[in-house]
Amino acid sequence: MKGNAFRNAAVGAALVVGLAASAADAADAICYNCPPQWADWATQLEQIKKNLGLVVPHDNKNSGQALSQLLAEKGSPVADIAYFGVSFGIQAKEKGVVAPYKPAHWTDIPDGLKDSEGYWHTIHSGTLGLFVNVDALGGKPVPQSWSDLLKPDYKGMVGFLDPSSAFVGYVGAVAVNLALGGKLDDFTPGIEYFKKLAKNDPIVPKQTSYARVLSGEIPILFDYDFNAYRAKYTDKSNCVFVIPAEGTVVVPYVMSLVKGAPHPENAKKILDFLLSDTGQAVWANAFLRPVRASAMSKEAAAKFLPDSEYARAKAIDYGKMAEVQPKFTERYLNEAR
Repeated sequence: MKGNAFRNAAVGAALVVGLAASAADAADAICYNCPPQWADWATQLEQIKKNLGLVVPHDNKNSGQALSQLLAEKGSPVADIAYFGVSFGIQAKEKGVVAPYKPAHWTDIPDGLKDSEGYWHTIHSGTLGLFVNVDALGGKPVPQSWSDLLKPDYKGMVGFLDPSSAFVGYVGAVAVNLALGGKLDDFTPGIEYFKKLAKNDPIVPKQTSYARVLSGEIPILFDYDFNAYRAKYTDKSNCVFVIPAEGTVVVPYVMSLVKGAPHPENAKKILDFLLSDTGQAVWANAFLRPVRASAMSKEAAAKFLPDSEYARAKAIDYGKMAEVQPKFTERYLNEAR
């Protein structure tokens, strides 16, 4: 029986691998970290198929998982393009898994939001804050600050993605740390905050948790403005976005061409498309700030919080943010997990 069970497991594993390989073979390009529930990649991939005739499957990795997979496959790449939070894009260049490419509209991307050699470039940005399901609070007030989340009222209600793996989790840690007086080379205030928050029984998933906020399973999530606006305006949920009183950060998301990509010409066409008027409009309509500001319509902009609220959201040194990430991760795992 044990032998049969082993053989059945082996056959099952081979079948899974075979199905995955078949899916990859059927694709015109592979994008790592293009999850349909995040940043409306579902619509963007539909637009790529409609406008370019190229099939790109959904991929539910986060930034850290995408980079780890690229490193594991460095000798025989599977992916063609990858989407990262900016610090992971910088690390991908340093680790030699992405290649230079300057797509169409390259000159429209502001300096500081692209690698000068073309190893990564911003496609859109988000502002980190609190994505709150008001109905799930059970009558408690909507929190207005990072410090509010430490109150016993919110015990078991606060969620944040794993800061040691998911980029949005790391951004949350950076935002809290800087808001509480820390610096990019001194994460002590942020580490102390997470140690205190741990006593309030937070929920710490590793993957995108949009649906869990909509369902009320996670009433308060450290997340980007675009997900909260999507919940409010697209899914008609009683959700709000809060920019904490102490302040927060604005963070770009970037794309890269994978070094040794199996379908390099298709990959380049896709990267060009994502910066076109049509591609950028998808991000704007999904409540993200497109890197080409002209693609943001007045109708889309009107759904954001007022500029007076966004004044508390700051750009930072993204290169330094990437540089210190491994040290933060070590401290977080050792002290605050």
